[in-house]
Amino acid sequence: MYSIVSTAIIHGIQSVPISVEADVSDGMPVFEMVGFLASEVQEAKERVRTALKNCGYALTPKHITINFTPANIRKSGSGFDLPVAVAVLTAFGYVRQELVGEYFVTGEVGLNGKVQPVNGVLPMVAEAKERGMKKCMVPWENASEAALVADMQVFAVKDLAEAVTVLNGKGEYYNEPYNIEEIQAGKALDFADVYGQILVKRACETAVSGMHNLLLMGSPGAGKTMIAERIPEILPPLNAEERMELSKIYSVCGLLEHKRGLMQKRPFRAPHHTITPQGLAGGGALPKPGEISLAHKGILFLDELTEFQNDTLEILRQPMEDKKICIARLNASYEYPADFMLVAAMNPCKCGYYPDMQRCTCTSAAINRYLRKISRPLLDRIDICVEVPPIGFKDLYNTGKSERSEEIRKRVIRTQEIQKMRYCGEEFCFNSHIPSSKIFEYCKLDKKQETYMERMYNKLDLTARTYHKILRVARTLADMEESEQIKMRHLNEAICYRNIDKKFWEV
Repeated sequence: MYSIVSTAIIHGIQSVPISVEADVSDGMPVFEMVGFLASEVQEAKERVRTALKNCGYALTPKHITINFTPANIRKSGSGFDLPVAVAVLTAFGYVRQELVGEYFVTGEVGLNGKVQPVNGVLPMVAEAKERGMKKCMVPWENASEAALVADMQVFAVKDLAEAVTVLNGKGEYYNEPYNIEEIQAGKALDFADVYGQILVKRACETAVSGMHNLLLMGSPGAGKTMIAERIPEILPPLNAEERMELSKIYSVCGLLEHKRGLMQKRPFRAPHHTITPQGLAGGGALPKPGEISLAHKGILFLDELTEFQNDTLEILRQPMEDKKICIARLNASYEYPADFMLVAAMNPCKCGYYPDMQRCTCTSAAINRYLRKISRPLLDRIDICVEVPPIGFKDLYNTGKSERSEEIRKRVIRTQEIQKMRYCGEEFCFNSHIPSSKIFEYCKLDKKQETYMERMYNKLDLTARTYHKILRVARTLADMEESEQIKMRHLNEAICYRNIDKKFWEV
């Protein structure tokens, strides 16, 4: 007898539909599985055969053939156990094929017949819905995640016996209400807690308003990390499309396990400086998204920037430009989204006190060597570089007068709305994403401003990329004032955000 079950495999963060076919016929008793399978999928036949026996399903000696289609895609992961078990049971007559055809099925099966959770259920169920399927059967632990897909009946099962009951039309679907909001842990950090640092806060607001990359440089204890941790609180909320896309990434990584809904807050990822290139970019034997993709639509914070390996930092260059990262493997290429805002923090030297020569103990050669750990191509991709000065004694007692994050956030939302309206017919939404081909269309300067910028270009020895970034930042500063025309003061402020190059990198 022949049967077929619909399931899927994760490719990047997308789901690729897979059909599991089973054929039971007379002949030499054997259990064969074909279809370009990884080792963990090949092992499914032993897990499934033992699980069926322990659940009381006696399989008569037959020639069993399992085929995974399409055959040109490599099948990996443990989520094929349940589809294989269902296909075998259907082929032996325990379940009717006309009922099985209505379901999308995924899950891992233990030797005792218990159904175990798998990663990536959200994108798989979402893809099944796009194919017109109305029902899905998933492990009990994945039920709330699958229920995030609207108009999909979710049947959660704990073991094979319950799966058979459901497939024979006698089970009840999972109808517990889910919370679209992410569980909020802890108190939100607020810019009101940051004393002083008015210029740095201004730089942070500018960076977020145009989604510009930001570098904070200053001595130890100046508050670089404290400020960076509060930047997510002034980011606009995620829209429905962004929540679903971000939740798919976290589902593939198994990070939605303890959440009751789609992700609501923008991510703030702060990997330690010992992270490997693969940990940052993604990859592995079974490729998964790295920290770059986990920071999608949010903040990637690299504290102590100069302590990261050079190879690791240089990986950032292409994703910062392309907003995606491609990982090539022998059998396939994987593409992960990487539209993040980079926020980095570093000391100006090893001891941290340069250019205060009264406190700095580093030699000129040591300072030079320390700063050269950040390559010029990477530095050019950072739009705003700002120095974080030490906090004055009076600022420590200036409590209750700092602006709250919510007030800054309102201005950021307004500025970003201006940009979205301006670029409504384009493929980009923010000033930082303006392509070089359209930079002079959206960042127009008058003759006086062009003459001034030509002088600054030669005086500061700017690169074309750096010059374009200055114009993009100036465009954001103008939008913050709701000015359609870039003013001279906007250009001067944008240039000030690059003066740090001359002060530190050209000593």
